[in-house]
Amino acid sequence: MRFLDIGEVSERAGLPPSALRYYEEIGLIASVGRNGLRRQFPPEVLLQLKLIAMGKAAGFSLDEIAGMFGSNGEPDLPRAVLRDKADQLDRHIREMTALRDTLRHVADCPAPSHMECATFRRLVAAAGRRRRGRGRSSRG
Repeated sequence: MRFLDIGEVSERAGLPPSALRYYEEIGLIASVGRNGLRRQFPPEVLLQLKLIAMGKAAGFSLDEIAGMFGSNGEPDLPRAVLRDKADQLDRHIREMTALRDTLRHVADCPAPSHMECATFRRLVAAAGRRRRGRGRSSRG
């Protein structure tokens, strides 16, 4: 088996070596040894790094991501947790879509004043209901 040194992993994964060292320190990935001073990794580390990047993009913490790998470094993905995260992302997408649509309407609204625009007032009222429905306080 041909191992990859930290520089090659860094280049192929698009991560700085410091991130790889940190991921190894917290147990997300594991090197198999050293060639001189350079850490060596199995080729499978590239898949692990892609899964880590996907988890981070989905909003999982590094601790949560670490729990998604078995002791052998193989993915052990908790389907229920992933389903819950997908549901959260769906809600966030709906909220962001509504925000985008509101901003576009505000930018393009022909009314002389936004406060005279019934659509604008309706969008603002709907946004207020969504925020209260999530149980967030105005102090944030």
